[in-house]
Amino acid sequence: MGRQWGSAMRAAEQAGCVVSASRAGRPEAGPWSCSGVILSRSPGLVLCHGGIFVPFLRAGSEVLTAAGAAFLPGDSCSDDLRLHVQWAPTAAGPGGGAERGRPVLCTPQCAGLEPGPSAPSRGRPLQPRLPAELLLLLSCPAFWAHFARLFGDEAAEQWRFSSAAPDDEVSEEEEADQLRALGWFALLGVRLGQEEVEEERGPAVTVSPLGAVPKGAPLLVCGSPFGAFCPDIFLNTLSCGVLSNVAGPLLLTDARCLPGTEGGGVFTARPAGALVALVAAPLCWKAGEWVGFTLLCAAAPLFRAARDALCRLRPSAAALAALLPPEVGVPWGLPLRDSGPLWAAAAVLVECGTVWGSGVAVAPRLVVTCRHVSPREAARVLVRSTTPKSVAIWGRVVFATQESCPYDIAVVSLEEDLDDVPIPVPAEHFHEGIITSNTRDNNTGATYPHLNFSIPITVLQPALQQYSQTQDLGGLRELDRAAEPVRVVWRLQRPLAEAPRSKL
Repeated sequence: MGRQWGSAMRAAEQAGCVVSASRAGRPEAGPWSCSGVILSRSPGLVLCHGGIFVPFLRAGSEVLTAAGAAFLPGDSCSDDLRLHVQWAPTAAGPGGGAERGRPVLCTPQCAGLEPGPSAPSRGRPLQPRLPAELLLLLSCPAFWAHFARLFGDEAAEQWRFSSAAPDDEVSEEEEADQLRALGWFALLGVRLGQEEVEEERGPAVTVSPLGAVPKGAPLLVCGSPFGAFCPDIFLNTLSCGVLSNVAGPLLLTDARCLPGTEGGGVFTARPAGALVALVAAPLCWKAGEWVGFTLLCAAAPLFRAARDALCRLRPSAAALAALLPPEVGVPWGLPLRDSGPLWAAAAVLVECGTVWGSGVAVAPRLVVTCRHVSPREAARVLVRSTTPKSVAIWGRVVFATQESCPYDIAVVSLEEDLDDVPIPVPAEHFHEGIITSNTRDNNTGATYPHLNFSIPITVLQPALQQYSQTQDLGGLRELDRAAEPVRVVWRLQRPLAEAPRSKL
């Protein structure tokens, strides 16, 4: 994944930022915050979500749904609006800014948090909060047209696109404000000091044309969960998914997002790191239940609307319009040269009776899947690959971990080679990141879904290599004897503290 997504991941992280809004002289009122995309670092230009500006609109949120409302000038908000932008320095900056005395630990909001043993984001250098001004509020008319068609009739009344759960205490007015601001975004000018002007250089963002990315194509979402709450931990969190559905500039992805990622950028691997869309609503609810989709607004028509609005609002806006990113890439339907990311091509479908699940080809005749997909050794399974398309090969389960084993693993030996399926190269090292956004009910102790466990390939690789070379299952059998610390983590329990030693 790193080789295919490397450029896109770097572009996404270098383009991500957090925007916060507050009232002058009233720190207790707010702040409101969201994610944003850096269009230019010098001069500073940022695009973020417009929802955080609703409390500041002079004419109220109704102005967003007024007939013909496609953009609003910066002075549509009250004079007490104060904006700040925070981002990570580019790799080109000397020492990432840390050598110049810039903050490298927690921001004041999270100074009381205790660092975990595997929290590598602690110490991430961040720019100080830079003042900004609102240049323009804008929406994409085509986005609203498709949204009204899909979610505007009586049958769609059960859909909600707010960050709050249906049973949370949210007033009807607050919910109406969130809906009105759903497809609105804001263009900000960031005021840089002379030091930042000299230091801040970064790659320019490019935009993928509308229709250039087909359904099913992999996407990378970069946003900061919980906004400005604790950017040194949450800034520029990456989430992978696919383009699930398309209706004009209204897009859906199954990439996981959280409140605060509104305005975050959505990128593609082809062209590397091109901006596809911005997050409009990170959470969708249907009939009181959470639906695992994120609502997006395509970037290309949004920037076209921004250019049009700038030219109509400011006669001298040519310089600003020139800073907006260009469109690059080919329209959907023209041939693409490569076959997509390696990790996607190596994925296969495993069918065992009426049960099915995913697997990964680790050798021409060897597939690794989960035990709960193929729970019995010697069971016959059918493996289907998409490269080449619709190939189906029979195999049998040569190893499955015991039900009590925390490693949920099964190994399938195939009767024929998976021709033309690229075999991924296993990583040599596994680096721990840290799970910080799982939800836990403190009253019942229940942990909610989408806290996902993964087994590092470094755990499996020696045993898989031994079996491939000698057909010896001894290394795989060792997985059933996992150490107690592994079992404890899989049960979502904390490791037991070391027993105190007697002083006698």
